[in-house]
Amino acid sequence: MKRQACIVVGSANMDLVVTTDRFPFPGETIMGHTFTAIPGGKGANQAVCCGKLGGRVEFMGKMGNDRFCDQLRKSMKHDGVKLGHALTDPRHSTGIAMITVDASGQNEIVVIPGSNMALTPGDIDAHRCVFERGGVLLLQLEIPLRTVSRAATLAKHEGLRVILNPAPARVLPDSLLRCVDILTPNEIEAEILTGVKVNSLRAAEKVARLLLGRGVGSVVVTLGAKGSLHVQHKGARLYPAKRVHAVDTTAAGDAFNGALAFALSAGREVEEAIPFANDVASLSVTRFGAQCSMPTLAEVERFRRK
Repeated sequence: MKRQACIVVGSANMDLVVTTDRFPFPGETIMGHTFTAIPGGKGANQAVCCGKLGGRVEFMGKMGNDRFCDQLRKSMKHDGVKLGHALTDPRHSTGIAMITVDASGQNEIVVIPGSNMALTPGDIDAHRCVFERGGVLLLQLEIPLRTVSRAATLAKHEGLRVILNPAPARVLPDSLLRCVDILTPNEIEAEILTGVKVNSLRAAEKVARLLLGRGVGSVVVTLGAKGSLHVQHKGARLYPAKRVHAVDTTAAGDAFNGALAFALSAGREVEEAIPFANDVASLSVTRFGAQCSMPTLAEVERFRRK
């Protein structure tokens, strides 16, 4: 099958990352170890993941006219992401994320969206030609919801497969969910979407079926070290994850989603794409950072052989 382009509409941030032994308690000051400025943002991370794997990927987002924008563009272009539809807005600063990573590799994140929230439905309409060249559209929720909805609507009209990573989680309208072919919440996001706590595989399947009932084509609940649960109307299947030593989980979800979009745009069936995405996510958490933790296809193949 001919490889199709993956279109990513979403955010681009500069991640300001500090490492420490543990997270501080409210009101407490503790000493950290390192500080690094790393290109990030869910949309850009997922686009870079797809690009580093060798996919044809177009990124549409909005950055400020500042130093962070220059750094982000240079980094994404280096990793194979096409930026012909990436916009610059001098009225807003480029988005940033403040990330603290503890000794176990877990993280706490605060995002200041900046120019990401200035990406409008009008911008999507002005660049709708990009959807004519795509096979998969990958979306997240670090841009305005109305913009996400417009992109999903246009993509469905053009016959693209729509993947929505509902992060950061929020309640979503059924009109958007009906445009989504694959929804990829983690356990917390699934609970926010439905109000049902996900504390077991049975609960994860229950939540997924609630979302199917609202119009989603299929649901992949990502379960961290346990893998991913794929739920369709015809059944459910758990795809276990390989055991690894995690050093930084910051962009694990982005790695999964970018790899899933890559695999589907390359013509793989979803039953093959999900375990591939699991492996890419597992490999990414063995490395520090967001975009710099994304592996190449050759690295993934070596990891899978081991």
